[in-house]
Amino acid sequence: MSGHHHFGHGGFVKTRREFLQRCGMGLGALAVPSLTGQSISPLASRPSQTGGKTKAVIHLFMNGGPSQVDTFDPKPELTKYDGKKIPLELKTERPTGVALGSPFKFQKHGESGLEVSELFPNVAKSADELCVIRSMHADVPNHEPSLLLMNCGDSRLSRPSVGSWVTYGLGTENQNLPGFVSMCPGGYPISRTQNWQSGFLPAAYQGTYVDTKTTDPRKLIEHVTPCLLYTSPSPRDRG
Repeated sequence: MSGHHHFGHGGFVKTRREFLQRCGMGLGALAVPSLTGQSISPLASRPSQTGGKTKAVIHLFMNGGPSQVDTFDPKPELTKYDGKKIPLELKTERPTGVALGSPFKFQKHGESGLEVSELFPNVAKSADELCVIRSMHADVPNHEPSLLLMNCGDSRLSRPSVGSWVTYGLGTENQNLPGFVSMCPGGYPISRTQNWQSGFLPAAYQGTYVDTKTTDPRKLIEHVTPCLLYTSPSPRDRG
């Protein structure tokens, strides 16, 4: 297609691509990726723009796990005011009580001098291989908004979760399995599926919930098990 071709309503078509985009409400453009060998899957693997070598991201969220003040984030002021009323009033749903210091001792490890609780003597041996972030905080101490803040970056708005962003940016090499899987052995956490939501991204990037407390394939992932696993063949079919 060469030159300028009148396309009605005062418009002109300059290229074949523009013709496909405008003809038949643009349905012709949908076939271009397949004809050119390009993948139209939203989960298609994408090369990293920075040349990273990471193949997968495993995020372990320990719902109800030990407190940071007992593991990797020592609080000297809590120890100082242990059992005493602290000299400030925190804006929470309950009146501020006395401080509770950690019963565990901390010690510096590695060349970095990372302070690790005595709870983790073996982990402390790899102190220089760890990245501990101590600057994160929430506006309120309630569990539900704090979970959303950590997993999605906002405690109120429906924003994409970390896994959704990673899948959106990198895709997945295996087109037969979900690119983002959320495994919860104890059932749904607080805020349930919002913790792995895709937010304003396409639904293809949301997490696939896997109930790992069961080994029955019919219950592991909902709505994907073939019907043959649910029904046994009739005597006529077996014959």
